[in-house]
Amino acid sequence: MIPKSGNRFSDKIMRKNAMRVVIAGFGPFPGAPSNPSGRLAIALARRRRPALAGIEIASHIFATAYDAVDRDLPKLLARKPDVLLIFGLAGRRRHVCIETRARNARSILFPDASGWRPERAVIEPSQRALTGNAPLPRLLNALRQTALPARLSRDAGAYLCNYAYWRALQGARGGRPLVQFVHIPWVGAKSRRASSPHSALSLSRLVAGAENLLIALVAASRRSNASLSQRVRHPQLADFETVPITQARRDKTLQRRALARGERRTSRDDGRRDRLRGAARAIVAFDGDA
Repeated sequence: MIPKSGNRFSDKIMRKNAMRVVIAGFGPFPGAPSNPSGRLAIALARRRRPALAGIEIASHIFATAYDAVDRDLPKLLARKPDVLLIFGLAGRRRHVCIETRARNARSILFPDASGWRPERAVIEPSQRALTGNAPLPRLLNALRQTALPARLSRDAGAYLCNYAYWRALQGARGGRPLVQFVHIPWVGAKSRRASSPHSALSLSRLVAGAENLLIALVAASRRSNASLSQRVRHPQLADFETVPITQARRDKTLQRRALARGERRTSRDDGRRDRLRGAARAIVAFDGDA
């Protein structure tokens, strides 16, 4: 019979080696007194399915302010999560949008929830964008399996959503954590286009889709960790690991094709919307986006 001290030691080792996941959303901001992204993050963190067994899942709600992201995000990354999944609200969108990149941009027109407004339109003087490190086509497929209206997006806006995504990708080291930002539309609110079939997504429906996406992220992180562990144990095989390389190339090809299909599907609507909005395009980037 194993003594209790041995059980405690075993449990301690298991907790140390357990996969860690952080799910985050945002609080209220001007134009959105109730932000569903925070509620989604909390509800998803409470879900328990066999595919998520043994995983430490924590939730966090950012105040919709630049200093809050700068203060809280390093603390979340210090937990050394394997997956960091962030949700934000994009009130004018009708799809759940898997953001493929964070742009080096932020709005100088609109203040955050604390009243602070950036003085520069760029986050920092560096590259134009940071590309997501998650398997984007697989995540899109995971969402669509639950019949959610979903697509890939190349524009995370210019408000706190984009800023948090940029900082999170910037903080990832060696491919860890897998970082993904997802924009969601309003929950349970009718779209201005009454004929839209996607006008009233419920929170429960979003949670079910997000759970599928989270499972896909966890599986991708496990594959990445297994590949890294093999290279550490057998460095002499590094030059012969053609399977991971082939899979990475396949994922890149699938990602490009999925982006092309998504852009063709939405370019006509986007072009019409941009022409109608004209000089108000900056307002669109802000309105309902955090």
